[in-house]
Amino acid sequence: MLRSGTIHRHLCGWLLVLACASLPAFAQDTAPPTPDEAAFARSLQLREQWMYLTTGLAGPATWIDGERYRYRRTAPGGFEFVVRRVGQAQAEAAFDQVRLATALSPLLGRGVDGRRLPFADYEMDKDGKALRAWVDNAWVRCELGAEYRCARWSEPGPSPRPRGWGVVRDLSVAADATPQRSPDGRMEAFVRDGSVLLRTLADGSSRVLARDGADNDFYDPESIVWSPDSSRFLVLRVKPGDARRVTRVETSPRDQVQPRVRTQLYPKPGDAVDIDRPVIFEVASGRRVEVPTALFPNPYEISAPQFRADGRTLAFRYTERGFQRVRLIEVDAHTGAARSVVEERSDTFVNSWWQRADFHDVGRRGERIVWMSERDGWNHLYVVDGRSGRLRQLTRGPWAVRQIVKVDEQRGQIWFAANGREPGDPYLQHFYRIDLDGRNLVHMTPGEGWHELSLSPDMAHYVDTWSRLDQPNVTELRDARDGRLLATLERGDASALFAAGYRAPETFSARGRDGKTPIWGLVVRPTHYDPSRRYPVIESIYAGPHDSHVQKKFWPFDNQSSNERLIGAQALADLGFIVVQIDGMGTMNRSKAFHDVAWKNLGDAGFPDRIAWHKAMAARDPSYDISGGVGVYGASAGGQNALNALEFHPEFYTVAVAYNGCYDNRMDKLSWNEQWMGWPVDESYARASGVDNAHRLRGQLLLIVGEQDENVDPASTYQVADALIRAGKDFDLLTVPGTGHGVGRSQEPIDYIQRRKFDFFVRHLLKRPTPEWNARD
Repeated sequence: MLRSGTIHRHLCGWLLVLACASLPAFAQDTAPPTPDEAAFARSLQLREQWMYLTTGLAGPATWIDGERYRYRRTAPGGFEFVVRRVGQAQAEAAFDQVRLATALSPLLGRGVDGRRLPFADYEMDKDGKALRAWVDNAWVRCELGAEYRCARWSEPGPSPRPRGWGVVRDLSVAADATPQRSPDGRMEAFVRDGSVLLRTLADGSSRVLARDGADNDFYDPESIVWSPDSSRFLVLRVKPGDARRVTRVETSPRDQVQPRVRTQLYPKPGDAVDIDRPVIFEVASGRRVEVPTALFPNPYEISAPQFRADGRTLAFRYTERGFQRVRLIEVDAHTGAARSVVEERSDTFVNSWWQRADFHDVGRRGERIVWMSERDGWNHLYVVDGRSGRLRQLTRGPWAVRQIVKVDEQRGQIWFAANGREPGDPYLQHFYRIDLDGRNLVHMTPGEGWHELSLSPDMAHYVDTWSRLDQPNVTELRDARDGRLLATLERGDASALFAAGYRAPETFSARGRDGKTPIWGLVVRPTHYDPSRRYPVIESIYAGPHDSHVQKKFWPFDNQSSNERLIGAQALADLGFIVVQIDGMGTMNRSKAFHDVAWKNLGDAGFPDRIAWHKAMAARDPSYDISGGVGVYGASAGGQNALNALEFHPEFYTVAVAYNGCYDNRMDKLSWNEQWMGWPVDESYARASGVDNAHRLRGQLLLIVGEQDENVDPASTYQVADALIRAGKDFDLLTVPGTGHGVGRSQEPIDYIQRRKFDFFVRHLLKRPTPEWNARD
């Protein structure tokens, strides 16, 4: 039996437990602390604070000649441009950066620091006495003589006629009608007033070879190509496509009070494209040779036709409208007869993106052709017999060739980039060499990481620059014969960056929607991460099918791009979040089946894989808090993805910030959208549309748009806003006057836009108050 004192002590103990249980929730709060104004300021300044804390991190090399090469490397307080010679122990300054900065300052109207020149790369004049660089959206040329002088620069001579997304010529701009001289220097071919003419330079006499050009069926003077033996030339005859123009109002120009109207040639999905047909003219007889179009009847485009080295045939690549058929067409230059040498066909799409559309002739007559194909389910190299069309597969296996770097006919070898062949992360880019008969596959970049390779012009050496997320850049000079290491040129030192608080992102993979395919991503935690706390999660999304997008190399300061690289993610994480990037199904550089998920299905964006990845991460990490929903942000295609997250998966994603999104694929550029959504435009475009699905929106949405977006029609954002209003949905819209597609990422006002994004996630996902910004002076 308990005594009364004991009963009293037990009762008090239980009352204490009950009292503790009834305390306000903040007494047990495991969420990150509320970020104050100083925390916002630290995040906004993080890039500038950390950017210059490394040394010896070199970018890819550019060869000047067979002995010398140049590159940029980090140095105390900034960057330095250097030149090396094979066998030279130390690099030399490429030019005097202080003097160049002094010369640039008056031209740009601002002070320029010699250690922080406003360009990352440059071109040299042939004599090496001047450089050209892209600065403030224009070319600048700087003389490097006794006096350094800089001026604005443009390419000498007429500029080529612009084309809307590469497929519709801008007929409001005059074409460059400069006569094209024959290789033997005796004649010139040109187009004038709808006629094709040939001039003999010895006596100045001209002959009219055709006079039937018209506005709706014209000869393109910029397309003239001569045969190597000067016996004939080719010109494209063009039926022009739709000249759709997007009109934008610049509401607040800096140089005048009144608004300004701007227009842009901007073909959209379904619009007619230019139809090009090659026509051949013989010099001696003046005979016109028509090329039958039966093998290329419905082109999205044909590549620029090129005569073979012997002049007897010419070749071009035909991409059919809808991207489901691609052919390599060979034309007999004498008869005009065309034949299909090799064909790719797919029920979804033939991937013509990036450098996967290239073909390379081997031999003067195209006896063999190096070709890329996904016909076995992975992108691999093939050699095509130019006569029979038979294919020999050179590479094979569950890995993907990314690009052909060099076809070395003299040695009978191909250098190429690929990923997925080496153990570990399947996205890491490596370089290889293989013989043209498919033998002797050699791995040329042995370090475990992401590699970037530069071959010397004489094929004797190469520079390999490689890194990982947790391994700063290493730059090596190697022997191209056997890959032997000749010298370690640079070994990046990031110790000061790590001492300042930077932590390498964590790489993580989990099974996707099918329960077996590994889905890869990365995790960025706060600088002062506390594993005992629980952090809301935000996904930086970009599911564009034209590539994979999760960063693999070390350098965390890449320019703010469509998915905002690592420092942008770190700045957001430091406010109390975990930020991740994921490559789900539908993106590139894995198998054909992995990529095909995007076909007519851009609304999918790999979300089932992303959600499975998040859940797997949460299951292994108690600090990874997805219980209140996941935030998401992105730009361009990533903006479309961010909006779709709240429309199609609101049970999982609850807060989104979307920049300049292509929210309806019918409103965006023809080229990108037809590659993945097909042609003609059908109901699949509506299924993926953020406008047609606006009524599905749940959660909190901030739309940001630069009113002068030249990449994605800004009306796409306003149509989403209109649909949301008509559906009775609440959302925030921030329109930024005068800015374009890079608003808040590569274009000012970066700090303001980033602060608005930070603010939105802190209020709606962290559910904490933010500073009263308007109370400040």
